[in-house]
Amino acid sequence: MTTEYYIGLMSGTSVDGIDAGLYDFSKNQTRVIGFYYQPYSKQIKQKIQALCNAHQITSLSAYGELDALLGALYAEACINLLQQSKVSANEIKAIGSHGQTVCHSPYSKPPFTLQIGDPSIISQTTGITTVADFRRKDIAAGGQGAPLVPAFHRALFHSSIENRAIVNIGGIANLTLLPKDISQNILGFDTGPGNTLMDYWIYKHQNAHYDANGQWAATGEVQPKLLKHLKSDAYFFALPPKSTGPEYFSATWLNKKLAELATYKAEDIQRNLCQFTAETISDAIKKFAPETDKVFICGGGIHNQTLLEALRQQLNMPVVSTETENVHPDQVEAMAFAWLAKQTIEGLTGNLPETTGAKEAVILGGIYQA
Repeated sequence: MTTEYYIGLMSGTSVDGIDAGLYDFSKNQTRVIGFYYQPYSKQIKQKIQALCNAHQITSLSAYGELDALLGALYAEACINLLQQSKVSANEIKAIGSHGQTVCHSPYSKPPFTLQIGDPSIISQTTGITTVADFRRKDIAAGGQGAPLVPAFHRALFHSSIENRAIVNIGGIANLTLLPKDISQNILGFDTGPGNTLMDYWIYKHQNAHYDANGQWAATGEVQPKLLKHLKSDAYFFALPPKSTGPEYFSATWLNKKLAELATYKAEDIQRNLCQFTAETISDAIKKFAPETDKVFICGGGIHNQTLLEALRQQLNMPVVSTETENVHPDQVEAMAFAWLAKQTIEGLTGNLPETTGAKEAVILGGIYQA
C-alpha cells in the first residue's frame, strides 16, 4: 500500500512549544506514525511574548530574527520527529506548518493575521516541501482567517448518529459544531479565552507556567460579580463568524477588568478565570447548538480537571476527550495542519466559508518547494 506521509507543526497561543506529528493519510484514513513535542526555551518564549505584547513592530530586526529562529526550531522538531519515528525525509510528501501567531487582527481595516517561522528555512533544512501561511488566503477571500480546523474536524469526527461539538482549549478556545445531518451548515468560532489568562495569572503569582490539573483554581471560590463582569465583554455577544487572540484577551484586558472591581484573593481570581473559560464555552454551545449530544475536548485544557468539571456542571451532556475517538487530545491541531497541507498539495480547498466568513472556499497557504 502506498503511504501518504505528512507532518503537521503546531505552536499555539499558549506559547509553550512545538507539536510535531507524523501521519499517514492513505486510503482516506488517518494513522499516527509518530509524535514529538519540543518545548520552547525560556528565552524564545520571552521573545515571542514580547513581540505579541508590543501591538506594533517596534524592531524589524527583532521580528526578522525571531522569524528565522522559529523556522530553524520547526525544522529541528521535524528532524527529531523523523529520527524518533525511523522515517526518512524523502518519504514525506509535505510539512504543514501553522507558524507562531504574533498578531491576529481580523477586525482592523484592512484585516490581517501574522504567523511567523520562516518556511523557506524549514523546507531547505529538512529537504521536505513545506506548506505554510494558511490563514492569510482566507482573509484575502473576505474571511477572518480562523478557525481553520472545522473542515478537518468534519473529516475526522463527524457522526451520522449524534450531534457533536469539538472544543479545542489552547490559549484561546475554539469550537466546531457538527450536526449529524450533513445537509446542515457547520458552525465554528473562537469562544474566547482558553488557558491564556489562567496561565498569565498563575505565572504572576506563583511563577508557574500553567495551573497543573487546575489545582490552584480549585482552592478558590467563584465570585458571581467578578464572573459576570468578565463575561460582559462585547465579544461574547457578537455573532459568528468571529475569532480572537491573546492580543485581545491579554494581561492588559484582565488588569483593566480587575481594576474596575473590589480586590479579590489571587486564588479566587484564578478560580473565576477557570469558570470564565468554562462558561463562555458552554454558553456558546447552548446558544448555537442546543441539540448537541456530546462534547469532545482537545488541547491543553484537557489536562485541567477543575476546568473539565466546571464544563460538565454547565452542560447537560457527556464531556469527553477526543481520545474516545482514538485521537490523542494533544495531537488534534498538529494533525489538522498535516491534513490542511495535504489539501493544499492536492489542490483542494481547506477553509469552510460558513465558519470563517470568507466569500468562497479557497486553497490555503503557500507551497515552499524542497
